[in-house]
Amino acid sequence: MKYKCIIFDCDGVLVDSEGISTRILVEMSRVLGAEIEMNFALDYFSGKSLHSILEFIEGRINKKLPGHFEQEFRKQSFRAFKTELRPIKGIVNVLNNITVPYCVASSGPPEKIRLNLTTTGLIEKFENRIFSSYEIGSWKPDPGIFKHAARTMGFKPSECVVIEDSVAGIKAARTGGFDVFGFAKGNNHSELERLGAQIFFEMEKLLDMLNEH
Repeated sequence: MKYKCIIFDCDGVLVDSEGISTRILVEMSRVLGAEIEMNFALDYFSGKSLHSILEFIEGRINKKLPGHFEQEFRKQSFRAFKTELRPIKGIVNVLNNITVPYCVASSGPPEKIRLNLTTTGLIEKFENRIFSSYEIGSWKPDPGIFKHAARTMGFKPSECVVIEDSVAGIKAARTGGFDVFGFAKGNNHSELERLGAQIFFEMEKLLDMLNEH
């Protein structure tokens, strides 16, 4: 393998959390009068900062969100994660067979990343190798979080590969000079490929792709 370090996104790559959090956002938005289709939200919200998503919802309701909206969203999603969250199918086998250093770099808050990894039994595999956009004030599609992760791990972007599933994440990785493998779902594979990602549809295929490079 030519890569010396593997950088994983968290939501949608390590843990199957995006459907849960998106469902809650859609339900909370509906109460305020914003009808947002779930399939649209899954594609559009994927990889974006919560701040930008909340701005989008405000645009739909033509007013500011209630002051407690974000806090209530965090409360509801954290509660749901504790009972519904699962690791992405096949990811444990991938992590067990990687022979180079790896880490997680996510746009989510540190406490959310840790909760997700703890709930799914993955925390021990990433202890002391968790990087959050909230720690550096840089969110995808800005490449800052990936550059920070690579630098802290002791590698150049050219020595790393990023594993992502969102448009924002792939833009961030490519802008930062990283190779990126795109975990495609549904109909988004063409867009991810157009942005420069090498596509795979099943996590079991990732090991083969890594070993081929």
